[in-house]
Amino acid sequence: MPKRVLTGLIVSDKGDKTVVVNVERKVKHPLYGKIIRRSKKYHAHDEANEYKQGETVRIEETAPISKLKTWKVVDRVNTHATPERVDVDA
Repeated sequence: MPKRVLTGLIVSDKGDKTVVVNVERKVKHPLYGKIIRRSKKYHAHDEANEYKQGETVRIEETAPISKLKTWKVVDRVNTHATPERVDVDA
């Protein structure tokens, strides 16, 4: 069975080898039909403490590591990729 993979924003990196990732999803309201946002926080394992608050990351389901941690960080999602600085001669 394939492991679930989610993408979310790191909201805390204060724990040792742990980050808290906020995963947001959009669902349709059952009665009114409006698209609403639902979010959930997941504790994910970060072995090298390399990920920082504010980064968007991909997390993967894994065997339980501790009471709350059943996810591990796979990699960064490069959402703020900007091109190199370009000098404009004007």
